[in-house]
Amino acid sequence: MTRLLQPVLAGVVTAVVGFASSFAVVLAGLRAVGADQRQAASGLLVLCVANGVVAVWLGVRQRLPITIAWSTPGAALLVSTGAVEGGFPVAVGAFAVSGLLLTAAGLFPVLGRWIASIPTPIAGAMLAGVLLDLCVAPVRALAEVPLMAGPAVLVWALLSRFARGWATPVALLVAVAAIALTGPGLGAVDVRPVVEVTIPSWNVQALVSIALPLFLVTMASQNVPGMAVLAGYGYRPPLRGILVSTGLASTLGAPLGGHAVNLAAISAALAAGPDADPDPARRWIASVSAGASMIVLGIGSGLATALALLSPSSLIEAVAGLALLGAFASAVASAVADPEGREAAVVTFVVTASGLTILGVGAAFWGLVAGGLMTLLHRRRRSPQTPPNTAMANGGSPGTSQPGRPAGRPG
Repeated sequence: MTRLLQPVLAGVVTAVVGFASSFAVVLAGLRAVGADQRQAASGLLVLCVANGVVAVWLGVRQRLPITIAWSTPGAALLVSTGAVEGGFPVAVGAFAVSGLLLTAAGLFPVLGRWIASIPTPIAGAMLAGVLLDLCVAPVRALAEVPLMAGPAVLVWALLSRFARGWATPVALLVAVAAIALTGPGLGAVDVRPVVEVTIPSWNVQALVSIALPLFLVTMASQNVPGMAVLAGYGYRPPLRGILVSTGLASTLGAPLGGHAVNLAAISAALAAGPDADPDPARRWIASVSAGASMIVLGIGSGLATALALLSPSSLIEAVAGLALLGAFASAVASAVADPEGREAAVVTFVVTASGLTILGVGAAFWGLVAGGLMTLLHRRRRSPQTPPNTAMANGGSPGTSQPGRPAGRPG
């Protein structure tokens, strides 16, 4: 019984840290693309359930600690993209298409190789541009609601020094306490779990602005570093099965508001590391426990959404920004690490961060286009003996560092 307790508790901690540190980003992303309160709560619920079901299925089937999460960088992408013509139904259609692309990447390896051909500086710069707006949110919140944001930022700063893994969850608790002390209370708010079906629709603008960038960000910032973390602990699960499972879960969850399900990055280390169990063959119990715990946490999605609704928008965005600072730093580092790709990376970052919209298509796509054109323009300057860095060539991506110690957001 004692031996079983350690991996089970590790799984519970994995789920709580993953949920508490990034659910605010998910809600901000869904609201940005047009979801109302019920649709956002439904999206958070279905993501929790989908994460849990896929994690339990893969963990039991493979006997490997495969932790599943939602795409936090993908949610940040939604914030930077904003509303598209056609509203939330069109965004839901884009979520479904992104899920189909994830499935296709598992079924057709050539698609994964195309993603691998994106140079690491370009992928890192695009992610950094996507995250920038949320990462400056804590500064805005300090100016707009200093009495509420100040304690949360201070607690986060202190814990990032002494207990990094708990910095964002505890900062969130401080923000919740501030909401409870200054807000109107939860008496008039329905906090029950919500399931809201949204009939998807499609247009070209949403496919280019949301579906394609969401697929690319999820692959480069979640699935690839997640595999690198597992490899760092000696696990090599079949990527095909993971992509097909998470892609189908994303597609099926889209009509209920879920944007993307994928392999976890930071929280993968919590379940796959020695703290989960000294015996590597038993650590799959931790990932299964994390999946089951995430399903339970989904029951509280209505409460989480209500708290976000009652608080100043800048406060919730501030907590989301604190959760993403590590991912932003890692993305910037990967963008500028290669001097030969630096100009293209800077162009990608500037265009993506600008919020530029042309022909109804968002900035993340145009950032990729601009960076790709700069890469082609300067290709002659690259030494023939120095092949271009790619996101998969070194087993990493924005959000990955040393094996077992990934840099970036929990999730």
